[in-house]
Amino acid sequence: MTLVAGTRAWRRVWLPAWLTAILLLTASAHVGAKLMSVPDFVTLSKEARPMVVHISSSGSASSSASPFREGDPFGEFWRRFFGERFPQSPTPSPSRSVGSGFIVDSTGYILTNDHVVEEGQDLTVKLADGSEHQARVAGRDPKTDIALVKIDVERALPVARLGDSAALEVGEWVLAIGNPFGLEHTVTSGIVSAKGRRIGAGPYDNFIQTDASINPGNSGGPLINLRGEVVGVNTAIFSRGGGNIGIGFAIPINLVKGLLLQLRDEGKVTRGWLGVVIQDVNAEMAEALRMEEPRGALVTNVAQGSPAEASGMQVGDVIVTFDGTPVTTSSELPLIVARTPVGKTVDVVVQRDSTPVALRVEVAKLGDDESAVALEDDNDLGLTVRDPQGRFGRGPQSRQGVVVTEVESGSPAEQAGIHAGDVILEIDRKRIDGVQAFRRVVRDLDKGSSILFLVRREDTTLFLALRLPR
Repeated sequence: MTLVAGTRAWRRVWLPAWLTAILLLTASAHVGAKLMSVPDFVTLSKEARPMVVHISSSGSASSSASPFREGDPFGEFWRRFFGERFPQSPTPSPSRSVGSGFIVDSTGYILTNDHVVEEGQDLTVKLADGSEHQARVAGRDPKTDIALVKIDVERALPVARLGDSAALEVGEWVLAIGNPFGLEHTVTSGIVSAKGRRIGAGPYDNFIQTDASINPGNSGGPLINLRGEVVGVNTAIFSRGGGNIGIGFAIPINLVKGLLLQLRDEGKVTRGWLGVVIQDVNAEMAEALRMEEPRGALVTNVAQGSPAEASGMQVGDVIVTFDGTPVTTSSELPLIVARTPVGKTVDVVVQRDSTPVALRVEVAKLGDDESAVALEDDNDLGLTVRDPQGRFGRGPQSRQGVVVTEVESGSPAEQAGIHAGDVILEIDRKRIDGVQAFRRVVRDLDKGSSILFLVRREDTTLFLALRLPR
């Protein structure tokens, strides 16, 4: 019996049995389809668990020690959001939990974060079956925060399947497995919140953002899609108090794939070097350069003896394509150049005086302390700075700070006494190591406040006070 609304009152209407059956079957099918759309996290977890490991280091360590390292591009990011809010204990513990990892080769090679193993002594890897193995670091790449660890085993280990992080879609379900706060093989789920996130963590800043719970100890663990493929390496979280608030970051697995063989065979990564300083093209610049839209990387300096100089690249060129890859923003170019094999000759298209110009560039080897491409930054302070790393600097201190290339007349920077050629070492007592750090610190300054700048000018170091615009 079904109630049907009439024009004046509710009336009882008897439906034939066959029609009632059809309605019930249709409703059941609809509910079943909804249930079927829920991811099968149980099966995924069972399949992925054997290839996830727990990494710890032996030796006396205070339980109050921060799990984040000092002196690397990721450290300042972590300290900014975590501070030092970790459990305090005066009693040293004989062992401390470090992080997570996952098996990428059946002979015992394990991928993890570089900050997990950087200070680790007597590393121990615990497999899903409970067995523990002494480990050694086979290769490290601090610039991408990736490391490869090796254990000796007598049997073939289960290996993670690496997926395609470029194919990830925002809103797609993902699974994170790791050892948060030492709680082994914790499984959390969420979605891909964003892609291509730049958080000021280094020269190859390009993260997957997820709301899957990631906490200290998850570092180095896998981010897995619904096909059971690893699409990212869990690395950092955005947090004011040390716990998860729904914003975590993972290194795209496509960035890692090209590094694994080099880490295994050479213990480090060799990257390409172009030899230019670049900056973004904004709307005003695009109009002045007679470009249809803001895109590409504007060249502001070309290093002497660099591949860029040998190719005929000039200051004022806008790099729009590198080795067949379109360049949308300046921050994309360092990653593209860095992953180009050393010695390879590539086609580069630049826009020069509103005309496309094709160049041929033979990529050189990047030095350990250099950037594939140095970045430049414009800002509301009225000055332009560039990254002094590598062959653009002079002397052993040339890689510290950022170099001021231009000061706008009447700007806060000019009023503070900052000159072109100055090297900004600190802002608000925070160390500045390159344009990425400069952008991050300046972004967080309070408008209208007076801030101390530590500046090196020739052979003199001095403090200057700059009042920020409101």
